Amino acid sequence: MRPGSVATSAALFLVLCGGAAAAGAQHVHQPAPDAAPPRSQSIYEVSAALVDHRGHPVGLDLFRGHPVLISMLYASCRDACPLLLADIKRIEMDLPARVRADLRVLLVTLDPERDTPEALQALARAHRVDESRWRFVTAPDDTVREIAAVLGIKYRRLADGTINHSSVITLLDPSGVIQSRVEGIGQPHADLLRLLRASRAAPER
Repeated sequence: MRPGSVATSAALFLVLCGGAAAAGAQHVHQPAPDAAPPRSQSIYEVSAALVDHRGHPVGLDLFRGHPVLISMLYASCRDACPLLLADIKRIEMDLPARVRADLRVLLVTLDPERDTPEALQALARAHRVDESRWRFVTAPDDTVREIAAVLGIKYRRLADGTINHSSVITLLDPSGVIQSRVEGIGQPHADLLRLLRASRAAPER
């Protein structure tokens, strides 16, 4: 985080998460039950120093001005994460071309220890994503925990190095305010599509 931003980020954390804090050891994050952030506050108030899969320093608000799908995963995941990526691609394919062109995708690693920019670059290329609109990012562990709490994502590192985590896709408006969220793999995403199709920047033809 940038110097002087601690108080602002802490205040937003309390507003979004109802005062919930990460529980247990360093690698365990358990927001309070049903601790989903309200839709009235921009998550861009969280001052997060991120590094993208190209090795460039970026902020959480790097896609400000565009609708954004944001989620969390990790590169070595062989189960839920590939399905999560497939779900996001499916949402994109169900959009008109102009809406899809305006949409951005931000994916934050849950495993900053192993997910270097190089590992995230390999993940992006393996899944053949549009790197002009998609960004995979890493951050220090405390920042990862804060972003997970803001998004209502639970995760826990297991002894074998895998990570149990909830799969949540969240839609942000161009100013970073949460518009909708889908929890679980393969769930209906009609609400996300409706909101994206209605976006001012990309009317449906």
